[in-house]
Amino acid sequence: MTNLRLISFLPAATEMACALGLERQLVGVSHECDFPATVRNKPIVVRCALPVETMTLAEIDVVVTERIRNGQSIYEVDQAVVEQLAPTHILTQTLCEVCAPSTGEVARALKALPSHPHIFWFTPHCIEDIFENLRELGAGTQHSEEAEHLIASLRSRLERVAEITKKVTRRPRAFCLEWIDPYYCSGHWVPEMVHIAGGQDALGRKGVDSVRMKWEDIAAWVPEILIVSPCGFGTAKAVEQAKRLLQQPGWSELPAVRNGQVFAVDANAYFARPGPRVVDGVELLAHLFHPELCEWRGPANAFQRVS
Repeated sequence: MTNLRLISFLPAATEMACALGLERQLVGVSHECDFPATVRNKPIVVRCALPVETMTLAEIDVVVTERIRNGQSIYEVDQAVVEQLAPTHILTQTLCEVCAPSTGEVARALKALPSHPHIFWFTPHCIEDIFENLRELGAGTQHSEEAEHLIASLRSRLERVAEITKKVTRRPRAFCLEWIDPYYCSGHWVPEMVHIAGGQDALGRKGVDSVRMKWEDIAAWVPEILIVSPCGFGTAKAVEQAKRLLQQPGWSELPAVRNGQVFAVDANAYFARPGPRVVDGVELLAHLFHPELCEWRGPANAFQRVS
């Protein structure tokens, strides 16, 4: 498929394409696509419509919720750039309107094209769905062999972790925060990641959307390990948010806080984006839950203990 021209509206899809050896065929990306670093040099076809850099977390939550309720997108597709790039395939998703342009935005972008490209609609709810998305992308771009090799490698790594953690005598009570103002629990594939890594998070919502949480429910769970993984942020910003949490009344009573088991992590790299690096995220959680059994061989800045 020599004339393959991909544009990606979604960072996770960009990562999948590059992992399958399709970086050269990737001609346009979203403003959030940053892995591998070389994709930052590609034309940007999608930008956020909100000035999130100047907004508080609470303001972001309110505005995003309101726009979605009113059927408005929080992203803007540059139709002129899309038309110029003339994609044969578009990579996007219908899972979360906070993560990529809405279906309406995609439809409007297609109107600017003389011929309609093939659209990959990725909607993963669990790790196996992520593998299926990789398989679908491989099949649709004549890279099935590469996809199967990658899936086999990722699955093997998960099985290694599971083999270790199934022998642990005790699974620590964990709580993964996907947003801190207001509080949101984890959802979709993250509770599955916690389980494979040898922890337990009774507040996580496996396979479905994360939801707002009351402090009373969090306190009642009495988490022994607190993972601060705010969607859309890396480790440095997660540290800032975690320190704000520790100033809230009642947080100092949590076992996780008393015992120095509060960790800020790179959510963008390892948790929020449903791509190959969620397997790295499982390995990271296994290290945080069971450091005596599981070594972390990834970047040192993937996490930071917060005190």
